[in-house]
This record gives sequence, structure tokens and C-alpha cells, in this order.
Amino acid sequence: MTTIPGPILVTGAVGFVGSHLVERLVSSGHRVRAFARYNSSGSTGWLAGSAVEKEIEIFRGDIRDYDSVQAAVRGCGTVFHLAALIGIPYSYESPLAYVKTNVEGTYNILEACRREEIGNVMITSTSEVYGEARYFPIDEEHPVKARSPYAATKISADQLAISYHAAFGLQLKIVRPFNIFGPRQSARAIIPTVIAQILDGAEALHLGNVHPTRDWTYVQDVVAAFEKIAETSESIGQVIHIGSGSEISISSLVELTARLMGREVRIIADSARTRPSTSEVSRLLCDSTKLRKLTGWNPSCSLEQGLKQTIDWIRACPAMHPANRYVV
Repeated sequence: MTTIPGPILVTGAVGFVGSHLVERLVSSGHRVRAFARYNSSGSTGWLAGSAVEKEIEIFRGDIRDYDSVQAAVRGCGTVFHLAALIGIPYSYESPLAYVKTNVEGTYNILEACRREEIGNVMITSTSEVYGEARYFPIDEEHPVKARSPYAATKISADQLAISYHAAFGLQLKIVRPFNIFGPRQSARAIIPTVIAQILDGAEALHLGNVHPTRDWTYVQDVVAAFEKIAETSESIGQVIHIGSGSEISISSLVELTARLMGREVRIIADSARTRPSTSEVSRLLCDSTKLRKLTGWNPSCSLEQGLKQTIDWIRACPAMHPANRYVV
């Protein structure tokens, strides 16, 4: 076990998981540089007005632009790379946007870290790379097979990272979370969409395929795992899963969410919100044995506890309404 070399750069820092990670790193006493996509308004996303905003350095750039990435990386000791396009439905509409952000963006990080001799690099992957799994629970040795353009770009980015470790000795780790949920998640995602629609008075929810099962981990547990992996030199050159090791169908998840909110709802199948059948992933269940052995990590928040906290947050967040603007 080692400490995390600093300063620390976090890409995707103003988004859902990235903002939680920045807050955790600051609370642990680290100097943090938050990479935020340049915009004319100067918005810093979920970090705006946060307790840590004045304690971090905000670096504005574009992950697709090598010059700004190298400038952001320069002088850092550790890089957490979370910046990505993640919405699966839009990857059917614009695959090239995902190639430019997820593949070229990761290349920019890898090459900049190689040139700047960064000794601790973490690349964020996704469980979607496994497609329809051959066995369960899914461990890190399972073959990858993309079922969406999004998944294909994440596989490409992972393989590029693996090649940089093998060819150049770049000291990197690939973290592969399964499904994450919690406050600040995009309202396009299933859990905040369901919560927001119920809060908006809906009794019938129009959803896509509710039969798939997923392995959910609360965002605070996920960023705790990120921090532990970054501290662990034994994880260099490895892919490491983050997941709870339990699964629930989307329909059961909706029922549980409604029950926690004291409501009853009906689910109406909406073909417009359903993935093509050959692109659907019917089951994801994580084997996180490697993570637990390397770091001693265990999730501290149950699905029900995390849902309650997410519900409370969305109740207090007007930006999440009205629910019917969002599509799952």
C-alpha cells in the first residue's frame, strides 16, 4: 500500500462520479486539479458552489484536444481519467462523437502521461464491455464483446491503455465499475428518471426493457474504491472490477423505488426507449474478488439505503424536474 502521488488531476471532474471523487480526494487531504470542459459560461457543473470549489484548481480545456490535456497533466503525480461520453442511446445516433471523446480522449491522456512521466494513471472503463456474458459472476478474465458503439469505444480505450502499459511501461490501472447510482446522476439514467417521474405525479411509467438485471453500487462506495485502487501499487497493469456482487431486474428496481416513495406505479413498455434486441445486455453481475483482496474494499451502502439518499437528494433538486423531459 502506498499513498497517492500528488497533485492529482481528475478528468470528468464536474460530472456525476467525478465531482464525488474530487470531494473525496479533497477530504483526504489531496491537492486536486479538476479538468472541466471549456464553455463560454465558465460553468463548473456539480462542483459549482460546492464546499470544495475554492480548494481546488479548475483547469478548463477539452479532452479531445491534446495540447490542453498535456497542459493539464503537467506537474501532476496522479491522473484519474473519467471524462467520457456515456449515454448508450446517443451512441447509436453519433458513433463518431464517442470515438473522438472516448478513444481519442483516452489516447490524449495516455500520451500526455507518458511524455510527462506520470507514475499513477487510472483509466475508467465500464461493465458494458462484456456484452452478453458467458458466465456469472463476471470476473476480469471474461472476454469483451461490444453490443453498442459506446461499448466499442470503451473497449478500444481499454486496449489502448493496456498497450501503453506493455509498450511504454506506463504505470496505469483500469477500473471497471458496474452500474453506479446516487445524487447528481443524469436524469436520463433509469434511477433518477423513475424517481423524478414519480415525484412529478406519474402513475404509469413509460420505460424500455425492464427484464435485464444490473449490479448497482452507490457512488460514494465507488469513489472509495477509486481511491483505494490509486493507493495500491499491486494493481498496476491490471483491470479491476467495482461492484456489489448482487443483481436486481429493472422492473424490481422500479417497484422498490416506488415502495420507498410510498407509491404504486404501472410500467408501460415503450418501444421507442428499448435498445435493439441484438444490442441489449440482459444481465450484469460483478465479481469484485480482485478489488477486495487487493484493497480490503467492501461497499458500505446497501441498494435500499442508497435509493433513499438519492430520493431525498432529487426531492431537494429542482433541476431534476419535470421528469417527462427525460428518456431512458
